[in-house]
Amino acid sequence: KSLSILTGLLLLVVTFTGCSCMKKGVQTEEVKPVAAMEETQPAPAVTDEELESLKKAAQAEGALLPIYFDFDKSSLQSEAKANLDKTAVWLSKNATVTIRIEGNCDERGTNEYNMALGERRANSAKEYLAKLGIAADRLATVSWGEEKPLDPGHNEAAWAKNRRDDFNPTSK
Repeated sequence: KSLSILTGLLLLVVTFTGCSCMKKGVQTEEVKPVAAMEETQPAPAVTDEELESLKKAAQAEGALLPIYFDFDKSSLQSEAKANLDKTAVWLSKNATVTIRIEGNCDERGTNEYNMALGERRANSAKEYLAKLGIAADRLATVSWGEEKPLDPGHNEAAWAKNRRDDFNPTSK
């Protein structure tokens, strides 16, 4: 009877401690899921031509059109808001697209003043788009001040064209 008790105890010890049959110093390899074993490929670079084509397609739908500002102002006019509404709809449908909002000014004022004004103009558009639900990390801003005029003229008609925000798709 004591032999059967001893045998039972031995079975319990082996059961609860497990078998250490593995050789010491031998490491087992962790098995990774198939998806983790596949190499991740970087996204292909987007060319300038592809970005320009994307912009033209958006503009055909009424999105990414320039918006214009009054002299010495960064507040959005109703026409600008209507254009931004269309841009927000387009960006919602194209959730992987990021854009750069470029603030521009006419030639009047100092370079420093115009850089600050261009920044305020770009930020006005960014804030409006963000209020419409576009994630802020999809919206970059830059001020060109008076450095990129559309019209090189020195009259009110030229200056009105140069007081604007431009919208350009970007690659991340």
